[in-house]
Amino acid sequence: MEKLTENQVNTSVDLCGIRIDNPVIPASGTFGYGYEFAKFYDINELGTFSFKGTTLEPRFGNPTPRIAECTAGMINSVGLQNPGVHAVINTELPELRKVFHKPVMANISGFSVEEYAKTAELLNGEEQIGWFEVNISCPNVHGGGMSFGTDPKAAASVIDAVKRVTTKPVLAKLSPNVTDVTVIARACEAAGADGISLINTLLGMRFDIRRRKPVIANTMGGFSGPAIFPVALRMVYQTANAVNIPVVGMGGVSSAEDVIEMMMCGATAVETGAVNLVDPYASLNIVRELPVKMRELGISDIKNIIGIANK
Repeated sequence: MEKLTENQVNTSVDLCGIRIDNPVIPASGTFGYGYEFAKFYDINELGTFSFKGTTLEPRFGNPTPRIAECTAGMINSVGLQNPGVHAVINTELPELRKVFHKPVMANISGFSVEEYAKTAELLNGEEQIGWFEVNISCPNVHGGGMSFGTDPKAAASVIDAVKRVTTKPVLAKLSPNVTDVTVIARACEAAGADGISLINTLLGMRFDIRRRKPVIANTMGGFSGPAIFPVALRMVYQTANAVNIPVVGMGGVSSAEDVIEMMMCGATAVETGAVNLVDPYASLNIVRELPVKMRELGISDIKNIIGIANK
């Protein structure tokens, strides 16, 4: 295999019409609103990032304890704690603009179709927002509490409502806690989604045998970390085969090798999650390791490996 020089390696990709310098994107809920990590390094080295899940109204979140370590991962039930969309517009985004000079991905959540649409509409006027990542793993309060992301029609209704209030690219962030994720993905595509991101966390729990009670106050929570990478990879592969729009893969990614593997299975870009909570420099290290690993593997342009497992 011919060795490549640094100048012969291209890490840039096109994500729903917006070029990013590299495909590494810290995931929502693991990177705050970005400026917190700017204390450690220049976050402009990242492709972009998805900011903390934002809802129409402020949310305190679930009772504590709500995060617990477990073998090869973690369980969390934070409950979408965030200051609400108005505080994000008035406080968080102005702080971000001081340190980040690229388009950012806005992760939004809601408990009704109307909440999703209103939150997106309010954020749509913010110039720095490049994409909307719509978390449809929230319970539908008007639908008996079932998650929007477990029903194709409910998922499609959210995407359709958000698309009506913005011209910016909209990605549907899907839950893995379904029988067939491709059915949900295709419904979102048909409703106008410009991309799909997956997977959100798996549902898990731990039990404290000494205290005789669940480890976290909410009993169950989202399981993430390296242990879920094979599940995430399988779902990215299936989804990339099922839709004709870009897929952003995530779930247990912790190295440049994981990024390349996920892209080979169909991802256009890759989000890093739990690893950011273990090491604040993790995403930066992956960005810097990526061209090194590409040269080792003889990959001159990372776009050329997207979906090669599907061909």
